[in-house]
Amino acid sequence: MASPKKKLQGLVAAAITPMTENNGTTGEGLSLSISERRRVAEEWVTKGRNKLDQVVIHVGALSLKESQELAQHAAEIGADGIAVIAPFFLKPWNKDVLISFLKEVAAAAPALPFYYYHIPALTGIKIRAEELLDGIQDKIPTFQGLKFSDTDLLDFGQCVDQNRQRQFAFLFGVDEQLLSALVMGATGAVGSFVSRDLSTLWSN
Repeated sequence: MASPKKKLQGLVAAAITPMTENNGTTGEGLSLSISERRRVAEEWVTKGRNKLDQVVIHVGALSLKESQELAQHAAEIGADGIAVIAPFFLKPWNKDVLISFLKEVAAAAPALPFYYYHIPALTGIKIRAEELLDGIQDKIPTFQGLKFSDTDLLDFGQCVDQNRQRQFAFLFGVDEQLLSALVMGATGAVGSFVSRDLSTLWSN
């Protein structure tokens, strides 16, 4: 089973994708070609070596094959983990279908820790994160946690309460509710804020 060299926790930067010298934002990944995404990942891994604790590469795509290709590439270049959102055009209609997709992506990089990026406002997937986590490590042994970008704090709290023994990373991604999430047991936060002390990167 893949295990992170250090638990993903604390403030985690949602990395900027620099489109030009003066322009870039977070969340550019799905707007880029596969070759552009590979190049951005390579740059972050190379530049982050000996400077960042971890670089987690987002490899989500509408195509399973593209997600697998990006996952395999992340492993080849020395990333510390991969993260995936649910496909959001032909949406998984239940937990089992979603887990099947995630399992296939994780299998393309079997030595890397795997994280699920739960962002229903973007994907339109209404499967609760708490439901998804039930038994997920039995099907995806490399699963290490999730980035929770939703305002449903009840769902988030249940994720934390029901999985305390598993040492999952629970990263919270809604800046406006960060304090509430930390009180509920978030192990870290992924956001658009900047800090001098950021040591981990979540690359889109």
